[in-house]
Amino acid sequence: MSLERLQLVNLRNLGRLDMAPGAGINLINGANGSGKTSLLEGIHILGLGRSFRTRQLRHAIAHDQPGLTTFGRLAGNPPVPLGVERRRDADGLTMRLAGERVERIAELARHLPLQLINPDAFRLIEGSPGARREFLDWGVFHMKHDFFDVWRRARRALKHRNALLRHDRIDDRTLALWSHELARWSDTLDAMRSDYMARFVPVFEATLAELIEIPELTLRYQRGWDRERSLATLLEESVATDRQMKFTQQGPQRADLRLRVGRHPGVEVLSRGQQKLVVSAMKLAQGRLLEQQDEQRCIYLIDDLAAELDDRHRRGFCRLLEQMNCQTFLTSIDPDALEGYWHADTPIERFHVKQGRLEHAEGARPT
Repeated sequence: MSLERLQLVNLRNLGRLDMAPGAGINLINGANGSGKTSLLEGIHILGLGRSFRTRQLRHAIAHDQPGLTTFGRLAGNPPVPLGVERRRDADGLTMRLAGERVERIAELARHLPLQLINPDAFRLIEGSPGARREFLDWGVFHMKHDFFDVWRRARRALKHRNALLRHDRIDDRTLALWSHELARWSDTLDAMRSDYMARFVPVFEATLAELIEIPELTLRYQRGWDRERSLATLLEESVATDRQMKFTQQGPQRADLRLRVGRHPGVEVLSRGQQKLVVSAMKLAQGRLLEQQDEQRCIYLIDDLAAELDDRHRRGFCRLLEQMNCQTFLTSIDPDALEGYWHADTPIERFHVKQGRLEHAEGARPT
C-alpha cells in the first residue's frame, strides 16, 4: 500500500500540514529547521506510534498546543484510513484503523510497513546490539504473523526470571518454572529469527552488490547463547552467576547481527560512505524480501540521502529505488541535490517546506 493522503496537526513547527503524496518518488527540500524531517517523523509516528527523534512523543507536540495528530489514508479499494493522536495531558496514544479504535501498535505497523534511512541509521553498524535486534525483529514480525505473541511471551518470562534474581531470597521452584518458560519461547523465537536470516542474507548480498562492491563482507546472526548447547541447560547451570549478577546473562535478549569484512568488525574498516550504503542495503533488502514473501511494499523515509555519498553512489541508489517501484519520501537541503538521477518516466512529485508550510513545487500551491 501507499499513502494517498497525509495530514499532520501540531507536530513541532509544522502546525497544520495536508499533503497528497505521489505513489512513487516524493522529493522534499527545504532549509535546516524548515520542517522536512518533521514530515518524515509524522509518517513514522503514523506507522509505529513513536518518533525517531525523541523517546517522549509529547516532546514532539508544537509549543503551547494540547496535542498532536497524524492521519493518513492508504490507497486501496476501499481506501484505509488510520490515525494516531497524542495528548499532552494524557498518557498513551489514541490509535484508529479503518474507523475502529485499536489498542496495539502492531496493528498499525502491519498496514504501514516503514523503513527509515537517516543519519541515525549508522547505529545498525556502530551502535548497541539492541538496534540490530530491533531491525531483525521488524523483519520477522512482518514475515511471521505469530512472532509478536512469541516475542511477548519470551520477554514476559525473562522479566519474571530477572525479578526473582534481584531478590535476596529466591524461590527455586518458581525460578525453575520461569527458566523453563524462557527456554521454551526462546527456542521458538530463535527458530523464527534463524529462518528469517536464511532468507534475508541472500537478498541483502544481492542488494549491496547493486550499490557497492565490498569483498569479504559477511552478515551473520548470533542467537544470544552457545550454539552447541540448549538454553534450558545453560539457565540451570548459570543460576549462581545469574544470581550474583542479578540478571539473566544468556538468552534471546543477547541476540545480535555481526557484520564483518574478512576477520575484522565492519565498523573498524568501513568508511562513513560505505557504512551508509551497507545500512541502506539492509533496509532496502528488508523491503524487497517483504514484497517477495508477502506481496506488500514498504514505504521508505530517507532523510538527507546526499550526505556521505558521492555522485556515483547517489545515482546507483536512486536507480535502485526506481527498480523497486515503491513509495519513497526523500529530503534534501539543496533542491538540485537529487535531480538528474532519475529516468524520464519515473513518477516524481516535488515539494518545498518553508517555515513549517508545505508547497507543491509545481505551481507552488501552499497546503
